[in-house]
Amino acid sequence: MQTSDNAHGATWVFSRTAVGIRNVSITGRRSQFHVLFSGSRFLVTRSLPLVKMSGHTPSVMRLEQRAAEADHIIDYLKQQVQLLKEKAKVQATVREEKKLKVENTKLKRDIEQLKQTLLEKEKSRGVREVAMPTAGDSSIQCASKSTPPQPLSPARSSTSLVVTASPPPKNSEGKKNKPEKKEKGEKKPAAPQEEAKVDVSRLDMRVGRIVTAEKHPDADSLYVEQVDVGEAAPRTVVSGLVKHIPIDQMQNRMAVLLCNLKPAKMRGVVSQAMVMCASSPDKVEILDPPSGAVPGDRVIFQGFPGEPDKELNPKKKVWEAVQPDLKTDGQCVANYKGAPFEIAGKGVCKAQTMSNSGIK
Repeated sequence: MQTSDNAHGATWVFSRTAVGIRNVSITGRRSQFHVLFSGSRFLVTRSLPLVKMSGHTPSVMRLEQRAAEADHIIDYLKQQVQLLKEKAKVQATVREEKKLKVENTKLKRDIEQLKQTLLEKEKSRGVREVAMPTAGDSSIQCASKSTPPQPLSPARSSTSLVVTASPPPKNSEGKKNKPEKKEKGEKKPAAPQEEAKVDVSRLDMRVGRIVTAEKHPDADSLYVEQVDVGEAAPRTVVSGLVKHIPIDQMQNRMAVLLCNLKPAKMRGVVSQAMVMCASSPDKVEILDPPSGAVPGDRVIFQGFPGEPDKELNPKKKVWEAVQPDLKTDGQCVANYKGAPFEIAGKGVCKAQTMSNSGIK
């Protein structure tokens, strides 16, 4: 059933059942109500017309357009700020350059003033200023060829100082003759001939015991070892053996060490010796002394007598000259030009498995 209320502009719609009114719909000018009855209870709902909502679409579009414009403006402002920063950097650089130029100019003036002050003090102490001859000055050359100098006027006294420095030839000849006599008499030192002799006898190789070994704090490929070579205190040795020998095999191990290399700092740690190893591009083995050898035992070479240098001079390149001839033979015995690394009365030094390999 449907009824109308023209005074209020509302339309009432009733839905009846056998029991009574179940639903009521009321439609007004601005909204619509729905009443749902259930026994003694009822539910009222309101719905707004969709036509009113559609009226907001243009304003939403305007807001979106303004938001897009705002984004463009923000991007533009960001670009301008970046340009201003770059311009400020350029201006700061130009100002710094001008400042440095001014300081350089001031320093030049200060240097000139100091030069003048120095010259004045030298003059006050009686030091005479002598004009040095130039390459194109022929007057002094002529004066040096002239006859013995005659008294000159005070105006020329400054040049006479320069010219009269050459007359005493006798003294200069005497000075020249003295070095010649020394050269003839100085045939005493036979040391140059001895220094020219470069062989393995100049290397101080000894047996040592690696007491402890640990990884270098600043280098993953290096060990830092404390090695007993028969001295009052152990030596610190840095070795690049991390990739070839496990750290547990470095502990309390006998080895052969070169002890008279100049100490060198390796990544902040000073190394005082070098562990001798048989070496190839793919493998490295520490040389083993013979059984019974103790720290401090000297390695000797038959046919190459002599005492080692106290410390090898890096400029003489002794190690670089000897090293290419240090090798292992077919039985893994370390040798120099066929002479084995020998510990007197105890045996020879060997590699474990590497034969015919270089030693370094």
